[in-house]
Amino acid sequence: MTRIATRPLTFLSFTCAALLGVLVLAMLPATARAQYENDPPDVSTGTIARGGIELNLTSGPSGAPGGFTVWWMKQSDFVANGSQWFPGGAPFQMEACYTGAPTLHTMGGTLTSFLLSPGQSIETEIGDLFDETGIVTNSPVELEPGVAYVFCGFANAGGGLPQSDYSATIAASTNPHGDCIFTQGYWKNHAEVWPVMSLTLGTVSYTQAQLLAILATPAAGNGLLILAHQLIATKLNIANGGDPAVVIATVTAADALIGGLVVPPGGSGHLTPASVSALTQVLDDYNNGLIAEESCVTATRSSTWGRIKSLYR
Repeated sequence: MTRIATRPLTFLSFTCAALLGVLVLAMLPATARAQYENDPPDVSTGTIARGGIELNLTSGPSGAPGGFTVWWMKQSDFVANGSQWFPGGAPFQMEACYTGAPTLHTMGGTLTSFLLSPGQSIETEIGDLFDETGIVTNSPVELEPGVAYVFCGFANAGGGLPQSDYSATIAASTNPHGDCIFTQGYWKNHAEVWPVMSLTLGTVSYTQAQLLAILATPAAGNGLLILAHQLIATKLNIANGGDPAVVIATVTAADALIGGLVVPPGGSGHLTPASVSALTQVLDDYNNGLIAEESCVTATRSSTWGRIKSLYR
């Protein structure tokens, strides 16, 4: 992880400014700026995948009573701008404003709000925001595989405190994509290369058009959609030649949990996020190439192929 110097910024992120209706830091009295400018959050990287990079954010002594914001962009764009951020935003500068309650990345169920107390830590995965709640972002899509990005964060104004100073800028690169196993974002955007045209989720069969509609529907707190998004990608990866050995038991458990529920938007099935969290994490790790061999396998190599074929009927 590389730290890159950045000059102080003087404008609040446009998304959070519109959302919170707060004053920008530069408009506050010097005494107020000095009180909070020296209280930025600490931001570091966690797990790195193909489509996302986990950020660990810890608030300063004043906390983040108005939530927080994360900025990111490709490192090449950052360097081209003189290793500076764009205070007023730019087409290639992404941001996410965290002010509500999460349902996807909840740290074992203990995180109930993005409004942080002093010294409180949270985890968020940039590139995996499509199904998250409690945020506003101009980029819910996955990060590009094998690309270097830079990140910084700050506490939003709120709770009687102005916006904090900006964290140090950190850099990290996503993992390159594999040969057979891809993320849900890849399959959502590459329908022309799907290895099968239908899948069974639980006991219900779906056409490709129906599956694409499911992938395009944000979970909005519905654990069934959270699970279905990853399960679709996993089954496509297995059909594409990905090794099923490390994930087939999880796939079977996911199908058993879904049962006859019909996944939105075609149905009204619902599961709690907590009930699918453990299964979803395994499937997500598999789809990001974190727990499976990179080499493709053929159907005849797997002793469980009879079980696997039933997943696509």
